[in-house]
Amino acid sequence: MARRGGVRSPLARALTLSLALTGALGVVVAGVEVALVADSRVAPWWLLASFPAGGVVHLAAGLAAWRRRPSNRTGPIMVIGALSWFVVALANTGTPALVAVGVVLATTPLAVVVWLLHAFPSGRLRSRTSRLTVAGAFVVSLVLQVPLYLFDPGASPGGMLSVGPRADLLSAGTWLQRGAGMVVMVVTAGVLAHRLRAATPGQRRVLLPLYAYGILAVLATPLGPLLGPSAGLSVAQVVGFQIVLLAGVPVAFAAAMLRGGFARTAEIQELSAWLASSAATPERLADALGRTLGDASLQVVYASRDGHALVDGDGTPFDPSALGAHRHLVDIDLGTRRIGAIVYDATVVDDAELVRGAGRVAALAIDHDRLTAELRASHADLRQSRARLVDAGDRARQRIAQDLHDGLQVELVLLALEAQRLARIDGAADLPDAATRLRVGIDRAARNLRGIVHALMPAALVERGLTAAIEDLVDRMPLPTRLAVAEVDGRLPATVERTAYFVVAEALTNAVKHAAADTLTVTLEHAPPRLVIGVADDGVGGATQDGGVGLHGLADRVDALGGRFTIESPAGGGTHLLVELPCGS
Repeated sequence: MARRGGVRSPLARALTLSLALTGALGVVVAGVEVALVADSRVAPWWLLASFPAGGVVHLAAGLAAWRRRPSNRTGPIMVIGALSWFVVALANTGTPALVAVGVVLATTPLAVVVWLLHAFPSGRLRSRTSRLTVAGAFVVSLVLQVPLYLFDPGASPGGMLSVGPRADLLSAGTWLQRGAGMVVMVVTAGVLAHRLRAATPGQRRVLLPLYAYGILAVLATPLGPLLGPSAGLSVAQVVGFQIVLLAGVPVAFAAAMLRGGFARTAEIQELSAWLASSAATPERLADALGRTLGDASLQVVYASRDGHALVDGDGTPFDPSALGAHRHLVDIDLGTRRIGAIVYDATVVDDAELVRGAGRVAALAIDHDRLTAELRASHADLRQSRARLVDAGDRARQRIAQDLHDGLQVELVLLALEAQRLARIDGAADLPDAATRLRVGIDRAARNLRGIVHALMPAALVERGLTAAIEDLVDRMPLPTRLAVAEVDGRLPATVERTAYFVVAEALTNAVKHAAADTLTVTLEHAPPRLVIGVADDGVGGATQDGGVGLHGLADRVDALGGRFTIESPAGGGTHLLVELPCGS
């Protein structure tokens, strides 16, 4: 188990010691068995010695996997496989009781290999097909093995397991076991091939060494006795070839492990110890969780301030609906707050509770990262909001300049020409009419100037306050508009009043232009420390904050004051804009 920041818990030391003792015991058992079969004349010594040797190979791979992935069941499955090889080797010893045990369990290594192949890489049987196939493999190995020693006195020492010679039942049992075993092995090969086709390129890179070799090994088991004689191989050679292939399964497993299927990891307690060390920096949190759970693709995402949306470490919005078929998401809570989620590969880690447990251990670090991501997102939003405010200010100045140049300036030039013409009139009869026309032009220019000034800052807002200014605005609307004012007494801060006024003005203008509404409603409520503004219409709906510069500009103005801007506009259901501005008590 890896050291993290120099911290190594008692659990890690105990596990390492236990696995080391198990490995040493396995080597001793294998050595004793090799010594017991060395003088046997039943079969070539190398064939008999291959059984304990296969057990050692399984044991080494299983202990390595168990150490790297304590929470994964694949390591224990490999150790059980090693035990089955050691038990089978007992059949080649000279002790009758031990030989009987080996005969009864002679084909269990095949069932364990099937179990291992179906369980990789998570250590669990993920489908009903796999569960039925593995159960069938053990039935073939334990139940259908019975006729082979029950009706054959020569199968066990002195016929101690036999009830009598029954050649017909022995033949039927042999063919039944072979047929059922063939079905189990073919189904296993099919399941492995299907998983390879369904895997992503990254998963296929990990699974291919084991699954390709596993398909070869399981098919060689039933086909070996059928194809061996035609290839000129003796029974001993066929059996030896099968043993080598089956013993090589853990080697293929080790290759998959080194290619990323089993990244070095620790139990949840080890993760806790690592988080308590100086190495537990937020930048390494996702990597630590990925190594703990054995999923290199693991991703940590963080909840927004309201807990509804998710963002990644850079503050970019994260869409859970875009996850692939094998990608699952587990929410992480701190107290009653949702602070984030862990996205993982369910084909590698199929226990959601294990992921949730790791998330609970790392919750404080995840919350720290969440605040960092929120700060980054707020900083990015602030930069964009400032840029939009600057752009909106430039557009407003450009519009004012154009209005002054194309409107008021032209009128003033014309008035100047009229005044010059009036000065050259000699006869007194035309003078009154000319003076009247000049007065009308001056009034028109003054009215236009007042309109420009009102657009910049309404006089009613400056002189009489927010409520009076909005009443004046509502009175000038071309559509029936209802105003409901609740508890807005006295003057509010100038920046709040200006922002509130322009929110209402822009919202009403948009409704008149685009909503196809029959009636409009404006509400104002001073609920310290907030001013709540609502503008609603009964139009066609479908408005969005990103649909135009008007609403986007309003959202930026509200955000600049630390307020909240929301819009609800279902298609055909009208539009309801709600703004909350902080305004003190």
